[in-house]
Amino acid sequence: MRSYLYSISGLFVCMAASGNAFTSSASRQTAPELRKRTSIFWGDGKNAAPAVLCEVENIPVLEPIPEGFKRLFMVRHGEVINPGGDRAVYYGAMDVPLSPLGELEAIEAGAYLSKFNLQHVASSPLSRAKFGAKQVLTRQTAVDEKNNDTTDIIIFDGFRELDRGSWCGKTKDEIGAELMARFDACDESVTPGDGGESYRTLKARVLKARDELLAITDVGRASAIVSHLQVTRAMLSEAMGLDIQELAGLKIATASITCIDYCSTSGREIVRFQSFKPECGLGKSTDGAN
Repeated sequence: MRSYLYSISGLFVCMAASGNAFTSSASRQTAPELRKRTSIFWGDGKNAAPAVLCEVENIPVLEPIPEGFKRLFMVRHGEVINPGGDRAVYYGAMDVPLSPLGELEAIEAGAYLSKFNLQHVASSPLSRAKFGAKQVLTRQTAVDEKNNDTTDIIIFDGFRELDRGSWCGKTKDEIGAELMARFDACDESVTPGDGGESYRTLKARVLKARDELLAITDVGRASAIVSHLQVTRAMLSEAMGLDIQELAGLKIATASITCIDYCSTSGREIVRFQSFKPECGLGKSTDGAN
């Protein structure tokens, strides 16, 4: 059994993962302002991070940044046009475009983050992430031109998506289900050629870029990262204390937002919510091979 510490509406809650469900050792608050909130789980299975949902606005309830902490919002890009067409192929770090739906999803994620005064907006160098970062940045400037100090997107190569190497352009069947399972279990011997990366290599460079962003984010401030599925998984798995073999099981929807607070002195990490996707009436995205 593994335990995680989360903050839910001011409570520090110990979530114990056992089997396929989370159990909470804390009782709900009963203050009048919290009666409209319900505890939910984003995603499914043992890797789902808990959050509190406001039934009226359908958004997570987010406390102010605690004293001594910094906050990062992690946004996955929207739905893409799979380069295989009807064949759902793996594309990894290929620079594939967003679909029309994916662009709308990115706009909605940017609209959600307009509620927060972000110090920096960081992005992967890939165009699908940069589009989303521009939506975040544009809405930051529009909301608070005088007090906003985010003037341009900061590109971090470390936030580039996992490079699938020689597996790019192939379906799961063409790669082989057994090879994919071994790869997801972090068997380094099956890392694809032609520049392909393992999850360990990915996580090392992602956390290095994350630390560089945290270093330029002031205590008490928040910054955003617009990147990819595996990049977000790398940071979330670190915050949750998961083994590297569990990274591939984390649920991160297209154009969803994950929020983590970081203590500037102890390095403690608190997951606020995982894979929140604003409900705005858009169609369901296709999220296959990545």
